[in-house]
Amino acid sequence: MKYMKRRGLKLFAVAALLPMMTSGVLTQSAGAQTKTPVAAMTAADQATAKNIEQLVRDFLADVPKGDRKVFENFFAEDVIYTRSTGVTVDRPEILKNIDVRATNEPQATFEADGFTVHPYGDTAVVNFRLAMHNVVNGKPETVYFRNTGTFLKRNGKWQVVAWQATRVPAPTEAKS
Repeated sequence: MKYMKRRGLKLFAVAALLPMMTSGVLTQSAGAQTKTPVAAMTAADQATAKNIEQLVRDFLADVPKGDRKVFENFFAEDVIYTRSTGVTVDRPEILKNIDVRATNEPQATFEADGFTVHPYGDTAVVNFRLAMHNVVNGKPETVYFRNTGTFLKRNGKWQVVAWQATRVPAPTEAKS
């Protein structure tokens, strides 16, 4: 009887762990970086993903102009933005700092790559790598950030309601 109970328990454990083993959850090494499989997107989701990526690209192209309207259109009134320094700001603070950024980084331009967009109806989450190109002390410099943003579609318009920017350490910083 003991044997049957143990055997039954073993079969139950194998049956319970089988889905995780076949998905690779238990077989991945701690340091391995793998992409999480994403469910197939519908045509509407694909259109949303393209739209969100283009909104980000357009915004980044327009940032150097310092046009307040560009920022007002991109960020919702109730946005929560966590800067790469860990400081959280709201929309009035973002708008207040447009001129400060233009003064401190007058030649900065921005581009993005590595987009991942997950649409969820009237909500979409985006992640990408941002490159900020600037001239510092007469030398060109590029600083990279990972950004994650949440867009919400209200009244037919997509706007950012949450944003997180994380500075990617320079290769020498990453080693230390």
